[in-house]
Amino acid sequence: MLSRIAESLFWIGRYVERADGTARILDVHLERLNHLPMEERKNVAQELLAVMGARPQSEDFGLPELLHALAYDKTSATSIAGSLGAARENARRARETVSSGLWESLNTTYYGLSQHRKDVVGTYRFCNWTLERTAMVSGLADTTVSHDESWLFLVLGRSLERADMTARMLSTRDVLSAGMSWVNMLRCAGAYESFLRTRRAAFGDQHAAEFLLLDRLFPRSIVYALRDADECLAKLDPSAQRVGFINDARRIVGQARTFLEFHRTDDLMSELPEHMERVQKAVAQASDAISRKYFNQADELAWVGELS
Repeated sequence: MLSRIAESLFWIGRYVERADGTARILDVHLERLNHLPMEERKNVAQELLAVMGARPQSEDFGLPELLHALAYDKTSATSIAGSLGAARENARRARETVSSGLWESLNTTYYGLSQHRKDVVGTYRFCNWTLERTAMVSGLADTTVSHDESWLFLVLGRSLERADMTARMLSTRDVLSAGMSWVNMLRCAGAYESFLRTRRAAFGDQHAAEFLLLDRLFPRSIVYALRDADECLAKLDPSAQRVGFINDARRIVGQARTFLEFHRTDDLMSELPEHMERVQKAVAQASDAISRKYFNQADELAWVGELS
């Protein structure tokens, strides 16, 4: 497969998942933010933006600026609109590989961005619309794209971004810990019903954190996403060897996953920020390693990389 096509597919997976994850995080935090006093709202908005990997453009940064930065700014890949636009552009560049259904879904989603208002109420609806559209895109990717190398690169990008976004979602609880329950965090990840069926009577902050971090059967848990990424890397480079891993990306992902799976602690909550930082760092390092191994780094393709 041409490296430019592989790179486009990888970033389609990442950008669609980023839009989905950002919509989930905004949706769960908007109501709380909207009811905070003005000064506290500004501080929390800036902290939430920092968790999402962006910086405020001015000192006077509040809720309206947060909505623009994370929802509507088409020039930034940190925002929902920017991520969906970047996914559509990558699909256009890989048009000969993506299915018609996947392309039409991304194209329709992109042109639907302009129909949403930029106030708080409009952003609620925008987040729900985004979740519906990204679910449709993911479903079409899984059912209309042959599960060959093309699909593996797309799923690899999606899995890495999902691990990163779940880690960021868990990190946001420290920003809005007062009044933010783990029930809301579970609902944010679409995990509430699955958690109840799994844990039943055992319910608490530590149990919820363990579920979103370590559960091997829930698709949005960090361990599940890292395992998916590891399996994609193994299929993309099936060469066997008796000692170690030549593929740096697989080594990085595998180390991050096994550390979480085999690390045991009596107080997961106190160590949660450290775990989330480790996951985000591993995703960034794995993404760089994948780029070095599979993608051309020519200047004309620099636009598809991670934006700071």
